[in-house]
Amino acid sequence: MIIWLNGTFGAGKTTTARELTARLPDSRLFDSEMVGHLLRHVLGDAERDFQDLPPWRGLVVDTARQVLDHVGGTLVVPQTVLVERYWRELHTGLTEAGIAVHHFVLDTDQATLVRRIETDTEPESAGARQWRLDHLAEYREALPWLRRAGTVLDTTGVPPSRVAETVMAAVAERAGDGGAVVEGGGAVVGEPRVGR
Repeated sequence: MIIWLNGTFGAGKTTTARELTARLPDSRLFDSEMVGHLLRHVLGDAERDFQDLPPWRGLVVDTARQVLDHVGGTLVVPQTVLVERYWRELHTGLTEAGIAVHHFVLDTDQATLVRRIETDTEPESAGARQWRLDHLAEYREALPWLRRAGTVLDTTGVPPSRVAETVMAAVAERAGDGGAVVEGGGAVVGEPRVGR
């Protein structure tokens, strides 16, 4: 099974992923950006967004499949995917491999996103700060399809531990319905904000 945490930078994907892997037995964090770093090294295309490289999408699917075939359990993937065609390609590949995919979109208000990005103290964040701020508009443009494709969780003012509990409860509820492959269907958990 895969729990995919989507959403823009600052929504809480990485922190929630850590909370989930600490709570879920036999779960592992799968940082699909590492596949992108490998491709940049191999292809020498450091300026291009690695998600634009078709091998990234195929390798993410194949790596996830092979890891799950080898160790089983759950992979938690904290990865922003804002291009619908790319998500469809990833989702289709994973489901065709027989992997149940639970897709959550972590969302929060603009002011919180900006504050979180500007105050992120992770070492790799310093150089990416402006890039992340510049991509907030792209995220807002992607929200209509993200709402259709995933379960939206409002993380505004919600601690990551609570977000993780909400994700776990939603996955458990779906598993009770047969554990089938999941697309979100536009569900919103938390209080929806006006004008969104």
